[in-house]
Parts: sequence; structure tokens; C-alpha cells
Amino acid sequence: MAIAESELVLNSDGSLYHIKLKPEHIADNVIIVGDPHRVEMISNYFDEIEYKISNREFTTHTGLKGNMRITVMSTGIGTDNIDIVINELDAAVNIDLQTREIKETHKSLNIVRLGTSGALQADIEVDSFVLSEYGLGLDGMLHYYDYPDDLVEHSMTEAFIEQTEWGAELPRPYIVKASTTLMDKLGEGMVRGITATAPGFYGSQGRVLRLPVRYPKQNENFTNFSFEGKRITNYEMETSALYGIGRMLGHNTCTICTIIANRLAKKYSEDYQKSVDKMIRLVLERLTVDN
Repeated sequence: MAIAESELVLNSDGSLYHIKLKPEHIADNVIIVGDPHRVEMISNYFDEIEYKISNREFTTHTGLKGNMRITVMSTGIGTDNIDIVINELDAAVNIDLQTREIKETHKSLNIVRLGTSGALQADIEVDSFVLSEYGLGLDGMLHYYDYPDDLVEHSMTEAFIEQTEWGAELPRPYIVKASTTLMDKLGEGMVRGITATAPGFYGSQGRVLRLPVRYPKQNENFTNFSFEGKRITNYEMETSALYGIGRMLGHNTCTICTIIANRLAKKYSEDYQKSVDKMIRLVLERLTVDN
């Protein structure tokens, strides 16, 4: 059955509405970043660039690094943008955009998010790399989908709600695990833990400027949370939706962040761009090692 034009929205050239991409523009290995300017930081390490496409905050470069074809794409900030990007990437490779029908055979993409983040544990050094073994959604995005019961780590989620005294009026949290394949391939020597995905940068991450926060002990409770040896390592704003929506659609997902600030130690990186560049080079090396 064909998907209606109002549900699968295409541009006049047949590309996906927001990301402006067609199937041929997308490699099987996709790196996503928040900042559009970071796309070029990554594609500068490519041996060849096939496509450069930009629309709104979504900038995409696809090319070759060695024998591996890679797409690097900016998503902007937040789980709302991740919802757009992952659904449209999937549509490009798993829906026939001409007939608007879902393909019988589905393609699985490797989607790696490279970002920046703030640590919630005193022993995590500024400029180190954290791999998000789990994404903790504080955003509520996943609950708009009819997800399978085994997608969410229920015991861990319940422990989080209890230990942090999570407010009843806040979105119900959810915790989703990263792709084991990508963690094994990319994560050697990195800190691993639970990454809290907040729906904002200020109040939802406990920052106070002119507005007071309702739960002033939130960050302290996050730092003290523990479940079977797992702890909350850091804050950011995209991972939970990437893991939840990506896994439902059959894609492999993983997030690695450079720690540019430690919220407990009140430290900030002296040159975080240098650390981000180091992360990019390391991930590209590991991603392409077997090619």
C-alpha cells in the first residue's frame, strides 16, 4: 500500500522533505553530528567526496575514506531533529520513493553520533571520550511510538525513577541500549555508561540563569544513581531518540561524545575543538579498519 503524500513528504526533485536526500546520497555507514560546521571537519579526512547537500540545519557530505563509503550529516540540536533525521534516512533506503511503498527487503544502516557533552561523574576527565552504552530518555519522544516491550531496559528504568525520585508530572523516562556491534568496534579504551538525554540545555539539565528549577537536586541524584554497576556518565540532547527510533527501524546506533565540561568539578575544556578532532580521527580509523 502506498504511503500518502501528506505522511511521506517529498520535494519536487523527489528527495526527502527535510534532509533533501535521495537513496544514492546515503552510504551504509552514517556519522551524525549536531553542528553543521562539524560536517566539514569530518569530510576533510575523506579521500574523495561525492556529494555535498545542505537544507536548513541538515548538511550532508558523502564520500570515500579508504574503501569505505561514509555519509556525515548534521542534525541540529535535540531529539525532535533526530526524529526527523532517522525517519527520513530510513525512508530513503527502505521505502521506494517513486511508488511510496515499503520495500520487502530492509537495509540496516550503521549510524554513529559524534558529539560533545558534560560529565556527571567527578572522575571523568575533561577532553576524554564517553561511549553511551545506554541512552536515558528524559524527553518522552519514544512514547509516541508503539515500540516493542523488549526495546526498553525496564528494570533499569524503574530503578532510575525510584532512586532519583523522578517527578510524576515529567515525561516518563526510558532507557535503550546501543548496538553491541558498534560498541565493540569503536569503544576500546573509552568510558562507558548511561547517557542522559535532556529535552533542553538549561532547566532540564539543572542550569539556573534567571529561572529557578523545580528539582534542584536532579544532577546530584543522577550522579548518585547506580544499577548493577552502571552509572549515569553524562548529559547531551540526542542519544535516547537515536537509540530508540534507530533500533525500532532495524539500524545499528552508537553515540560517542567528547567531554568538554565536568558539571561536578566545574571545569571546561581549554581547547575542546582539538579534542573533538582527535575523537573524529579515532572513530574514522576504527570504523574503516576492516576495509
